[in-house]
Amino acid sequence: MSPLDRTFAALADPTRRAILARLARGEAAVGELAEPFEISLPAISRHLRVLDAAALITRERHGQHRLCRLDPAALARADEWLAFYRRFWTGAMRSSNGNPPQESPMDTIDEAALSLEISRRFDAPPERVFEA
Repeated sequence: MSPLDRTFAALADPTRRAILARLARGEAAVGELAEPFEISLPAISRHLRVLDAAALITRERHGQHRLCRLDPAALARADEWLAFYRRFWTGAMRSSNGNPPQESPMDTIDEAALSLEISRRFDAPPERVFEA
């Protein structure tokens, strides 16, 4: 499975998207990430392993706690892939003869140069944000 496939597979689950939304506000311990969900801690750990395998998060052990933080590089690759098709959908990728380009969207990506930082603040308690 390609890195892009792992990214989209990880994003397909609403619990994992909610975890990413929480991590967009800053790093958090596993227990803190688990609080808003009515699932077991082992189930949360499985979700975190999927996010980690997709390179969407990083995990570090600090004493007895394992801290998680968002790693935006995989999201940047997904955004680049979507941007190619967004241009295609809006007609901006049409060449002068009306045909789409033959180049793949992933052919021109310099992965070393990709960087994305996402920060989002909500004027609401975390429980309300996760409910939304």
